[in-house]
Amino acid sequence: MKIVVTGGAGFIGSHLCEALLEENHFVTCLDNFSTGKMKNIHSLLNHERFDLQYGDIRRPEDCRKACHGAEYVLHEAALGSVKRSVDDPATTNDVNVSGFLNMLVAARDAHVKRFIYASSSSVYGDAADLPKTENRTGKPLSPYAVTKCANELYAAACTRTGGMDCIGLRYFNVFGPRQTPDGPYAAVIPQFARKLIRLESPIINGDGEYTRDFTYVKNVVRMNLLALSTQNAKALNTVFNTACGQQTSLNQLAASLRTYLSAYDANIATVQAFHGPARAGDIPHSVACIEKAVELLHYHPVCDVQQGLAEAAQWYWENLNLNADFAGA
Repeated sequence: MKIVVTGGAGFIGSHLCEALLEENHFVTCLDNFSTGKMKNIHSLLNHERFDLQYGDIRRPEDCRKACHGAEYVLHEAALGSVKRSVDDPATTNDVNVSGFLNMLVAARDAHVKRFIYASSSSVYGDAADLPKTENRTGKPLSPYAVTKCANELYAAACTRTGGMDCIGLRYFNVFGPRQTPDGPYAAVIPQFARKLIRLESPIINGDGEYTRDFTYVKNVVRMNLLALSTQNAKALNTVFNTACGQQTSLNQLAASLRTYLSAYDANIATVQAFHGPARAGDIPHSVACIEKAVELLHYHPVCDVQQGLAEAAQWYWENLNLNADFAGA
């Protein structure tokens, strides 16, 4: 099949491109490299079934070009980070909502069979229920969350009016190789890892008792492949939590990373975390119910959080230390 991966040079997108090529699909990677890195896809550039298209989802003509002849779209391109969306909501909206709509329309007009897109656990907002179930969301707590809610609404409207099947995957705190620790909007796990490797104290927002469903990238790849291949009509035109179903506090996370990384440098075991102020827009607690994905997609996590952290620790050590040539995300 010919499959478009938007944001295919990014952290998650590059893993998806690799997995799709391994399954003998033809892959078109659409990326503007605003957050993606060429190093993430360098090994794919000479692959006979890989086509890199430099383009921006904010330009409808780039979306149409990428979708020409495609059968499926995996839409990963977005500006992540709650903090970035608070600092600059207009740009986040431009990419995450207008860009999403451009891709959705281009896919519909190209008669794409299925549009699978990255949503987010942020759509649960102020809903206090735990675990988070797909049919009970709250009010969004950040502009980023608003954009992901809008994505789900547009996808549902497109299905009703345009006849294209859509599946949304609500990602829960994805981590793994190629996720950048750089910049003010970097994800927490690579930030913590690099601090520890440098024998510096990681900074935890708040008291460290906020919890997340940290999800190793292999689980996200697995969910996308299942959404791509499912023939279950009940699995179409809906959304799925994409997670492990495990609750981990930031304090537990820092302790686990310290344990796994100290296997490479015993001094890391002595590094303690500092606590800073809580961050505006953050959800206090988040853990997913994955029963819907298990029932309709036959999903089971490939790695739990501890397995993922143990596997990722080696990559962090090899790529985030002072002498490494970091691959980026």
